[in-house]
Amino acid sequence: MSDAGAVAVFAPQGSLTMHSAASVLEEGRRLAKAGALVVDMAAVPTADSAALALVLDWLRTAREAGHDIVLRSLPPGLASLAALYDIDALLPLENGA
Repeated sequence: MSDAGAVAVFAPQGSLTMHSAASVLEEGRRLAKAGALVVDMAAVPTADSAALALVLDWLRTAREAGHDIVLRSLPPGLASLAALYDIDALLPLENGA
């Protein structure tokens, strides 16, 4: 499932909550379909279960398209939610962190 070309970086800005997640859904899907993708969440101060749903959607979209996806700088709250739901091992974190 490796991509030979350049890796796109998608860096959502601001909180990703049920009130804002829909605004980045399609952009993430488009990039996940196009090729290898790094989702850099360093500029996401807060995230709720809607953000986790986004990540899982992008992960599924990338895998269906045969592309790699990596998550960078996962907000602590999002990492905690993933652990709470026992799906943290499914998240492809950069450097396994």
